[in-house]
Amino acid sequence: MPSSSPIQPTNDDKSDAQTPVKSGRATFWGVFLSTFITIFLAELGDKTQVATLLISAESHRPIMVFIGAALALISTSLVGVLVGQWLARRVSPDTLDTLAGILLLIISVTLVADVIGI
Repeated sequence: MPSSSPIQPTNDDKSDAQTPVKSGRATFWGVFLSTFITIFLAELGDKTQVATLLISAESHRPIMVFIGAALALISTSLVGVLVGQWLARRVSPDTLDTLAGILLLIISVTLVADVIGI
């Protein structure tokens, strides 16, 4: 009679050592950290941060300015997430990548033209 031991796998074991196991936790932290770092770096020195700085300096109510700015950023992020989910259900990832690239290229060309004075 064969014995099943936790140390020795049996032939009944269906796990495949070649199949990578995705950890939900790794995916969560990977997405969370990449999102946080990207948005944090993009917002440093942005006009939103400058506006927040000026409002805080003028109002002398830094806590209220922080709460207002945080809620505004959360709200705009929510709009981005909802629109992103809506687009993801209707457009292929390759098309989204292409459209995002074209949009960023247009923005870059427009900014460069503005700096040069064209």
